[in-house]
Amino acid sequence: MLPDLLRPGLRLVICGSAAGAVSAARGAYYAGPGNKFWDILHRIGLTPRRFRPEEYSLLLDLGIGLTDLCKTAFGADADLPRDGYDLPGLRARLAAVAPRLLAFNGKAAASRWLGAHAPRFGWWEGAPPVMVMPSTSGLACRSWQEAPWFDLARRLA
Repeated sequence: MLPDLLRPGLRLVICGSAAGAVSAARGAYYAGPGNKFWDILHRIGLTPRRFRPEEYSLLLDLGIGLTDLCKTAFGADADLPRDGYDLPGLRARLAAVAPRLLAFNGKAAASRWLGAHAPRFGWWEGAPPVMVMPSTSGLACRSWQEAPWFDLARRLA
């Protein structure tokens, strides 16, 4: 749905489940009106200002990449096909770029990657180390916590 924003030497790759409907329509990551992604990246100091979704490619200059675990469908996690999650594809993409850290934007993609039914927010051992973050989606507002995002920024400092 959306092209990967990846290259070798990244300090961080953020992986979501799949593009949301608005993001797919606009061709830009985290473009839904209630999504907190661009706001929180700026608030934790990973971007110098609040980027617009269409400016997502500017993240590469900051050493940050973006991808999704499901590249064949878009929409809410509950609506994605069970066979749409491409673990081998994500492993290959990560091996090609070797990021310092991997963060999952939400528990749905993280649970597939980690093999944990309901992973806890926070750091998980791995190569690269994995951070499970609260989803920035407007649909996940009940479980929103910003503290793990600040923890991510501290680890990158």
